[in-house]
Amino acid sequence: MKKSSKIIVVSVDAMVYEDLKYLKELPNFKKMYENGSIVKRTKTIYPSVTYPAHTTMSTGAYPNKHGLINNLEFLPGQLKNVPWKWFADAVKCPDIFTAAKKAGYTTAAVFWPVTGCHKYIDYLVDEYWPQSPDDTPKDCYLRSGTSEELYDYAVKPYMEGLKIRSHPATDDFLINCSCDIIKRYKPDLLMIHPANIDSYRHRSGVYSELVTEGLKEVDRWIGQLVDATKQAGVYDITDFFIVSDHGQINIVRSVKPNVKLADNGFITYDSDGKLTDWKAYCHSTGMSSEVHLKNPEDKETYDAVYKLLLEMRDEGIYGIGEVYTAEQTDALEHLNGDFSFMLETDGYSSFSDDWMRPYCKPLDVSDYRFGHATHGYHPDKGPQPTFIAFGPDIKSGVVIERRPTVDEAPTYAKILGVEMPWADGVAIDEILK
Repeated sequence: MKKSSKIIVVSVDAMVYEDLKYLKELPNFKKMYENGSIVKRTKTIYPSVTYPAHTTMSTGAYPNKHGLINNLEFLPGQLKNVPWKWFADAVKCPDIFTAAKKAGYTTAAVFWPVTGCHKYIDYLVDEYWPQSPDDTPKDCYLRSGTSEELYDYAVKPYMEGLKIRSHPATDDFLINCSCDIIKRYKPDLLMIHPANIDSYRHRSGVYSELVTEGLKEVDRWIGQLVDATKQAGVYDITDFFIVSDHGQINIVRSVKPNVKLADNGFITYDSDGKLTDWKAYCHSTGMSSEVHLKNPEDKETYDAVYKLLLEMRDEGIYGIGEVYTAEQTDALEHLNGDFSFMLETDGYSSFSDDWMRPYCKPLDVSDYRFGHATHGYHPDKGPQPTFIAFGPDIKSGVVIERRPTVDEAPTYAKILGVEMPWADGVAIDEILK
């Protein structure tokens, strides 16, 4: 491939193949769709949640290699304000940014998950928000890897009135930042993550008028990015990739398997409901949940917890469709970590970390795991993410039914002419000239 090629990756969180029926009628996406190539449905990773999925999309590796298995830190007993996996040091293997930078390319990322303080990203605006009322937005971005120069040029002008994690305001902000980065710095690799579609699906269900309006926003942002490359004089050498990380499924309730663990003595709490100790604890990923043991070597507890979880599955009322051991998830879906079991949804329930009754609770749109639709389930379920490619290095008209998301970063690497020897995936050669 030409060493002069540039790459822009836009990951539209929770966009699915079915969305393309409407998107391909919109002016900016339509041109890419009609002149590019597509993988109709990509297979994401297990659990199908944003931060592990995006880490796979940038590393070309599965979770058992890159180490991201949950959006959130594991802090038993803490139900609110749990830190996310914002920073790049959580990732245990290199990624496409590393490969590109070491080969002499310039790199950029705007709100691409798990890139905070990434030493191989030249122009970085991390998806990271203030952690306290005293934490200023500027301090927040500088702390997570944005330089003073980049903040003043591409971030500060768009901060007024911004409320992080509100949509589409947050997405307008990050697209504006991205366009300014393109126009001034012309990076060779830029990866961007808007999340409006994900938010709208959590709020209103998988398919809704709100989601349709969100697709119009996505088309507008694609137009802005294309215009920015034209203003920068790099449009003719830029390959665009419009991708997504997971789908969503509608749910009707949230369930609390930690209640049953407490009933059986594996969790204890005081008269105020505060957790005092635990032997086993469920850590939600939405429509799946990782079951941790405080002492994984305690075979008596392991066997007792496993027996209880299987009984809950078989009774059919606790929201559990399947129970996997960590050995099973590793063999079947390349997933392991410091958990012992994985609970898979019954198809209409999500999992909470709460240990207090009642066992079921109503939906709550303030947390992505408990909205009207969510994800985290096995990657073969539900509407699937998709992958569209367009540009000077991309063939026109190639249609592929399915490829795994581990193949995405190796595809970018092949265009740039760089190596990713750690990757589990391979380049999607069929779409490349």
